[in-house]
Amino acid sequence: MIKDAVELVIRNAIVITADRDRRVITDGGVAVSQGRIVAVGTAAELAPWESGAARVLDASGMILMPGLINTHCHAGDSLFRGLVEDLPLEAWLQTVWKAEGAILNAETSYLGTVLGFAEQLLTGVTTVMDMFWYPHETVRAARALGMRVSTGGIFFDPPGVNGHTPERRIAEAERFFADFSGADDVFAAVMPHGAYTVSPDTLKGARRITDSHGGLYSIHAAETRAEQADIQARYGRSVIRHLDAHGLLDQRTVLAHCVHLDDEEIAIVARTRAVVSHNPVSNLKLGSGIARIPDMLAAGVRVTLGTDGAISGNDLDMWLALRLAAMLHKGANEKADAVATHQALDMLTRDAADALGAGATIGSLETGKLADMVLVDASRAHAVPMFDPVTHLVYSAGKSDVRHVFLAGEQVVADGRLTRVDLDETLAAVRALTPKIAASIA
Repeated sequence: MIKDAVELVIRNAIVITADRDRRVITDGGVAVSQGRIVAVGTAAELAPWESGAARVLDASGMILMPGLINTHCHAGDSLFRGLVEDLPLEAWLQTVWKAEGAILNAETSYLGTVLGFAEQLLTGVTTVMDMFWYPHETVRAARALGMRVSTGGIFFDPPGVNGHTPERRIAEAERFFADFSGADDVFAAVMPHGAYTVSPDTLKGARRITDSHGGLYSIHAAETRAEQADIQARYGRSVIRHLDAHGLLDQRTVLAHCVHLDDEEIAIVARTRAVVSHNPVSNLKLGSGIARIPDMLAAGVRVTLGTDGAISGNDLDMWLALRLAAMLHKGANEKADAVATHQALDMLTRDAADALGAGATIGSLETGKLADMVLVDASRAHAVPMFDPVTHLVYSAGKSDVRHVFLAGEQVVADGRLTRVDLDETLAAVRALTPKIAASIA
C-alpha cells in the first residue's frame, strides 16, 4: 500500500479495536483507503500516512470504536412507537398486528424503516439484523442512509400484514437471495417469525432455502413462559428442543430473546453454535422476564445484543441495551462480575459480526476490514476522569455522545447529523401519518 493513497486518517483518539486481544490504544487512530482500514496504531505509527491523506481528522477528546451491530430489530415498527402500552406479549401482539395491518404497505414500511434506521445510525449503529414484512424496502432504507443490513423473506403462517400465501413467501425469499447474495452491505437471511406462528413444515422449508444460499436464519424463540407452554402443548417439547429436533439450529441461526431456557436448552444452543440475541429492554418493558445470560456465557453460548422494535421498547438504543446487558444480570444474580464490561462490548461489536457471518469484514478495527467506525465524545463531565475507556463506554456513555459515524470510510453522520438524507422530510411524513396510525387501534 502506497502511503499517499489514503482517503482518511483519524488521529489522536482513544482507540477501542474490539479485536481478539481487545487492544486499546490511548493515543492513536486509523488510516483508510478504498473503504478499508489499512493501518491501526499509535500517533507515531500513523504519522507516515498523514502527509498524503485526502483528509486528516483530529479526534482529540474522542473514542474511536467499531460501528455497533444490532442483531434483532423491527425498524419499520418505529411508526407505532408508544402506541400499545402495558400489555404482556401475547395480548400486545394482537394489537400490534391490527395496527400493522391497517397501516403497512411497501411505502409506509420504507418510511418507518428510514425513521428507525436513522435513529440507530445517529447513535453509532452501522449494521442491523431486521425482521419486517417488506425486506426489499428494508434494504432500500439502509442504502439510502448508509448502513448494512441483514434481512430477508419473512415466514408467517397466517396471511400476515402483507397477505402473502405460503407459496408467495417462498418465492419472495428466493427472490431476495437472487437480488442480494454477495452484496457486502446485505447479509441475506430467512426470517420465520416464531415456532408459535410458523408450522414445522414451513420452518424447515425456510431452512432449506437459506441453506441452499449459505444464508442466515433468524427467529423469535422462548420469549415468554406462555410461548414455551404453547409449544409444549402443541408438540410435546419446549421451543429450543422443538427447533433442534427439526435441525434448525446451527452457527447461522440467530435466536431472538431466549428469555426462558432451562439448563438442557442452554446446552443445546451451545452445542449447535446458534446465536442468542439478547434484548433486555423489550424483555423488561413487556414483562417477559430476564434471560439467563451469565449461564449462557458460562456454557459457551454466543450472545449478541438487540433492541427489538420501537413499538416494544419505545426507542432503538443500543447503548441502553449495552448497559443493561452488563448491569442487569449483576443484580438479578447478586453477583458483581456476572457479565464483564469487555463481554458486553463484544456482544455488539466483534461477536455480533461473527453472528452474521461477517467477522472477517466488520466488527473490529483491524487492518483489512471495512472502515465502519464511530467517534464518541469523551470530553463531557460524565467522561471525566476516565480510568478505563471500555468501562466508560459500557456504564457512562450514551447515544447523545456519538459525534461522527463512518461506513466503509464514508462519513454518514457528521456532528450528529445525517449526511445522505434530509431527516426533516421523513419526520414530516411520519407526523402526517400519525392520526391514521392512532385510529388504527381505536
